[in-house]
Amino acid sequence: MTKPPLTLYLAAPRGFCAGVDRAIKIVEMALDKWGAPVYVRHEIVHNKYVVDGLRDKGAVFVEELEDCPDDRPVIFSAHGVPKAVPAEAAKREMIYVDATCPLVSKVHIEAARHHENGLQMIMIGHEGHPETVGTMGQLPEGEVLLVETVEDVATVQVRDPERLAFVTQTTLSVDDTIDIVAALHARFPKIVGPHKEDICYATTNRQEAVKAMAPKCDAMLVVGAPNSSNSKRLVEVGSKAGCAYSQLVQRAPDIDWRALEGIASVGITAGASAPEELITEVIDAFRDRYNVTVEMVETAVENVEFKVPRVLRVPA
Repeated sequence: MTKPPLTLYLAAPRGFCAGVDRAIKIVEMALDKWGAPVYVRHEIVHNKYVVDGLRDKGAVFVEELEDCPDDRPVIFSAHGVPKAVPAEAAKREMIYVDATCPLVSKVHIEAARHHENGLQMIMIGHEGHPETVGTMGQLPEGEVLLVETVEDVATVQVRDPERLAFVTQTTLSVDDTIDIVAALHARFPKIVGPHKEDICYATTNRQEAVKAMAPKCDAMLVVGAPNSSNSKRLVEVGSKAGCAYSQLVQRAPDIDWRALEGIASVGITAGASAPEELITEVIDAFRDRYNVTVEMVETAVENVEFKVPRVLRVPA
């Protein structure tokens, strides 16, 4: 039986960003330096395959610092942590390594600077997301107010409308925030924004690639985890950009082949915490069923690299 022909459009950039790459490297280098077990507060990045792989090497994932012993190193996830967490680790004289993405740290520094200047902060983000919790936890209670929608902007209660600044969660899309930012400026004309939106280069680049790819595709699959904010945004961006069937899959076995019957082209991309081997696995699954032609849709070239903390570059 001859396999039906299928064009696979592969988005570039896709998958791992520099911050995720660095966070995973931090856990691996900590295991090399101090041996197992090394504790990690929260999933280092939002991807089950990555977390399971590190667990097999000796990483122990916990929800809170109180779940860690004093005498083993602990690593804070790429999403960032409230200020109270490293303070508590220092008090317990623990060895700790902060794997917060430098672009998230930049938002933390920005928030602290505005606070020193007497401004109350408004954060555009998703309630309960680890990054939002971490950023809001940089400042005292009540100093950062969260808005998720344009409707929230209308009802947010501020201390002084003349003395406000805003920051955004890095994994949102530019399209997600544009209306909320406009609503903030309309209600609080004096509000101070970041020089450049806080949305990270990798989030933006992956979304631009999807926008370029979506109109060519009958269907689009985003390889990523259901708790990954930037992966879920890619699915939405694909739908909005004209791809009728846009779905999130964790791995190849999750593909709904019935839904793909009769199609001629599929776009594939991956969220910033999905490793390339899972994308390869998905492509291979298509090759098993179709006569596949792969075409790249490249909209940017990324060569960003973030250094790991110095403590890991010196021998134990």
